[in-house]
Amino acid sequence: MTEQTTTSGRVTSKDVARAAGVSQAAVSLVLGDKWRGRVSQAKADAVRAAARELGYRPNLAARSLRLGRTRTALLVVPVLTTEFFARVYTGAARIAADSGFGLVLYPSPEGIGPARDPFDSARATLDGVIASSMATDALTALYGEGLPLVMLDNDPEDTPAAATVNLDIADGARQTARHLLGLGHRRLTHLAAAVDSWTFHVRANALAEAVRAVPDAALRTEAAPLTVDAGLHAAHAALTAPGPRPTALVCDDDILAAGACKAARRLGLRVPEDVSVTGFDDLALATAVEPELTTVRLPAEEFGAAGMRALIDVLDGRPPAAPTTLPVELITRGSTAAPPARP
Repeated sequence: MTEQTTTSGRVTSKDVARAAGVSQAAVSLVLGDKWRGRVSQAKADAVRAAARELGYRPNLAARSLRLGRTRTALLVVPVLTTEFFARVYTGAARIAADSGFGLVLYPSPEGIGPARDPFDSARATLDGVIASSMATDALTALYGEGLPLVMLDNDPEDTPAAATVNLDIADGARQTARHLLGLGHRRLTHLAAAVDSWTFHVRANALAEAVRAVPDAALRTEAAPLTVDAGLHAAHAALTAPGPRPTALVCDDDILAAGACKAARRLGLRVPEDVSVTGFDDLALATAVEPELTTVRLPAEEFGAAGMRALIDVLDGRPPAAPTTLPVELITRGSTAAPPARP
């Protein structure tokens, strides 16, 4: 609907309070994202709904002047070409908007390498930084400005960040291994991302540990950049290497898995009858290929939202929370089945 206005020409927090059936104080708490433990979930939802319906816009200039803040945060990601990071941004931007923050998305020009300050002075322009899947030492130009930093997908024991939020990547790798080993697979190859990143080290270690726990199981590794073509070549190498052919290809993301499926078809192999393939991320691609991919679903939007909430907590002076870890889920589809009866 079009924005409604009062006689003053502008929707106020009082209008939102009246529409939601709550006090103005409750509106202030909810829209300032300070409502938890003070306002019920139902009332918070009613306030947000009323604010959206009325087209309410907080007076950010007055608030920023009062608080001495820009009400702007920066989200740093390695690339923009991956659906995962788009979802992370969507979740973070939703919480930012509900809390009267602007969120600037910044793809690091060097990928996971050193991120340059995109402003003349980040300190003068921003209130804080959220960085997803980046090493802390790659953020020196920003972190050195003294800005509050929240790290996503990073080792919580190796970062000076004010807060960390992670996905349970290790459990995702373990769920994948249990699924394949439970189907009877004993010859597995890991198509590992050729990226020196904490998240990929975690899944490699968890996968190797799970396979080692089964006495007659073996795991090989083929490294590949995160592209379909690289996945195709890595899978081809794995499937044509000397010795018994692997019956399962465990891929570090869905893009590599799509390449692995192409390699299998080009070799005259069927997925999953001759070789099973798994991915990671549950991108839209996972259900676009045939057969559809068995993959680990990551709650990317909630991941971004949790990061933005953590930054707001830090800015509001609330004690840093313990590192947050969000659960992940293996989604089984048509790309996995029991191994063939004979090699």
